[in-house]
Amino acid sequence: MLKRLFFVVTLVVCLVCVHSAPAHAQTTLSSDSRVQLKGIGPVRVGMTVNEAKQAAGVPLVRVENAYGEEGDACYSLSAQGVPGLGFMVTDGRIARVEVGRESSIKTLSGAGIGSTEAQIQQLYPGQIVSTPHEYFDGGKYLTFIPKDEADKTFRVIFETDKGRVIEYRAGKLPEVQYIEGCA
Repeated sequence: MLKRLFFVVTLVVCLVCVHSAPAHAQTTLSSDSRVQLKGIGPVRVGMTVNEAKQAAGVPLVRVENAYGEEGDACYSLSAQGVPGLGFMVTDGRIARVEVGRESSIKTLSGAGIGSTEAQIQQLYPGQIVSTPHEYFDGGKYLTFIPKDEADKTFRVIFETDKGRVIEYRAGKLPEVQYIEGCA
């Protein structure tokens, strides 16, 4: 009887350990990381730069003058070793995730660079607002607007040219809407 009790207790402890593992399943940013409304992998919108650097598991390096800005009010970080992944920082905190043309990173729903406008509409039915692109004739900004009240200040914006996603970003308002850097 005592052996059986020991076995059951051991089994429960093991299951608790295994069950809690997914919380730490992705501890390092990579091309396999998935963009969410409020971040990517272990990095979340609202984290301080130091918190994001610790969570990322890869070096986050400041990109000087990426937005034509000087100082610390607004700047960009690049995730070393993760092509096409960057972050906008405002007032010392992560404001948005930026996924560029050379990236294979996808959203949780599977959207990414090269996705068609129709695929974006299908992945997010009834939640996409389409507006004309500022620079590409026929291009669009496809803005995902969440239904959940708790997420109302966040967006994912897909930029398209010739009917396909060329880059996208996710983060908080108003920064996620900025077209030319910090303005």
